[in-house]
Amino acid sequence: MTLAETNALALITRRPRGPVTAKHQRRAFAVYVIIWIVGLLPALTHSAPLQTFGLGLWFPGGGYLAQGEIIAFLTTITLFGLAVLAWFWAGMVIAPIAVWVGAAVAAALIAQEPLTSASYMVVFAAMSALVLTYIAADAIRESALTSKRNRRNAFLAHSLAQVRERAANPQPEARELTPDQLAHLRYIYDRALQPVEQFGGFNIIEQFQPASLRYQLNHMGFALGVAQSAYLPSFTGYHAEAQNNLIQKYLLRRVWSYWIYESMWGHLNFKNFDPAQHDNIMLTGWFGLQVGQYMTASGDRRYAEPGSLAFKLNTSTTYTHSFKSLAGSIVANYSHYKDDFCLYPCEPNWIYPLCNHYGMAALAAHDHLFGTDHVTHLLPRWLEKLETEFTDSAGTPIGLRSKHLGLEFPFPVWEADLSRFTSCFAPDLAQRQWAIARKEIEPRLKANANGKLRIKLPGPGADPGNYGIGHGVTYCGHLIAAREFGDTEIAEAAQQSLGEDCGLDDQRGVRRYLKASNLINAQAALGSIMQTGAFRRSVVEAPTQASRTGPILAHANYPEVLVAHASSDGTNLNLVLYPGKGDGPQTLTLARLNPGARYRIEETESEFVADSRGTASIAIGLRNRTSLAIRNVASTGNTG
Repeated sequence: MTLAETNALALITRRPRGPVTAKHQRRAFAVYVIIWIVGLLPALTHSAPLQTFGLGLWFPGGGYLAQGEIIAFLTTITLFGLAVLAWFWAGMVIAPIAVWVGAAVAAALIAQEPLTSASYMVVFAAMSALVLTYIAADAIRESALTSKRNRRNAFLAHSLAQVRERAANPQPEARELTPDQLAHLRYIYDRALQPVEQFGGFNIIEQFQPASLRYQLNHMGFALGVAQSAYLPSFTGYHAEAQNNLIQKYLLRRVWSYWIYESMWGHLNFKNFDPAQHDNIMLTGWFGLQVGQYMTASGDRRYAEPGSLAFKLNTSTTYTHSFKSLAGSIVANYSHYKDDFCLYPCEPNWIYPLCNHYGMAALAAHDHLFGTDHVTHLLPRWLEKLETEFTDSAGTPIGLRSKHLGLEFPFPVWEADLSRFTSCFAPDLAQRQWAIARKEIEPRLKANANGKLRIKLPGPGADPGNYGIGHGVTYCGHLIAAREFGDTEIAEAAQQSLGEDCGLDDQRGVRRYLKASNLINAQAALGSIMQTGAFRRSVVEAPTQASRTGPILAHANYPEVLVAHASSDGTNLNLVLYPGKGDGPQTLTLARLNPGARYRIEETESEFVADSRGTASIAIGLRNRTSLAIRNVASTGNTG
């Protein structure tokens, strides 16, 4: 039995601090004790500036507090809080240090009289109150996690059995996109098919956290990858153009330049800004998965070539990579940290287990494409560290942990979001994650006025794609995961909730949610086309060999022609098309035909002959749902 299977079967148990976490926390505490002692030593002198500076080292603003400068003290605490947010938000490791030390120096510069013992007692009392508050809050949190663990253990075995049954006996799969699903995909096509340098319809706010362009690009790519794998294995055309445009957009400096700044203020690195070398799994993992999924679903291997992914810094410096080097970077980082946390950081210092799920899924794609065994080699250690260092007492992976201090930082993570990525490399663990998520969302399923189930969530919610309000991210997470694991009832409830709460709009054949960000619309498009196991297959299972070698639809005008299905048995081609701008005649370009062979379009009984390159252009009459069965009739020899 593998470790993943063991994890999936075992009940959730209380977890003490992992040994690596404990080591880092002991080291951080030892450093602080040294700083505290250094701050105490000036008490032996009569120097007011030195004494004040020393107490400023005990905690941010301590020097001001010792002098009774309450406004300056509160200002420092506020600035320190903002600096910690900058540390979290953009990996700005130097920000908290700068505020802490800067306040100590500033307080020392205005000190006049030597401090009294009362001043030391005030600062010590404030510091002690802060520590006791943290201990009390941690105890309350642990008590809540214990209750949550007990609730989960009560339902886990039964829920897991239900998930496994659905996964083993999935619903019959549709291989044709519906008009509504096409309308969702058109939202993505319209953005992906604009010139690479343009970002019309994207949310452009900042480039460090969830609203960043890179995450919008990733999720749009994931949706197109699933569409290719499940419905369009024999269509290139505008679908492939859209996927490649998203990849090329990601390579623009405006998308990845966040790493330049994080390298400087997080790693104190002012020379090498290669975004796919050290740390930065939010690029190598997320982008690597997007590119790997595209290669798996499409059969296109261009991004395996050295230099095919070029991050241009300026006219003289370009960091050249490929999908193979992105995967190589993930492997190198996991190997580098294997005796520490194993999982490695996004921003300098901060380790997000969620991002590391993307990284392992990217390696699963690489193993499938190139026959490597990275997952087999790395996963046991990775799962061990996930379990011991990054999982709370209720069994949920934590949001993020400081690589340097070992401290956890509050950040929301839900099993529903993790499960579809886990399914790419540890399907048993993924089923366990969904077994938890599905039972915890069930109490939120309520009937609306029309008797249809929907999800009712408290509060206004938050949209990570534009920092607005709304529960779209939760609805999408449960929609995608429910489809992946065959939970139809929850999926339909989540879809219903999106429509009711997020402003469903369907104009000119493009379906979008007006009250949701571009990121949420991209995830909603993915959710709308998902089938049982579709995400996993799009990453680690290539479409049939026949679709790799047989005829393809190579070109159709967009949006005049909407392709709902394209598949080949190696000899013949089956298409289902819809008009995007009204009925009328259209021209299609076919490729990978047998040169000189005669083909018949069964529906019209018309025939054509492939040219010497194995291509042909055919005229069709497009009206409503148009099905075309293109059959190889006979070879007529090469034509010019």
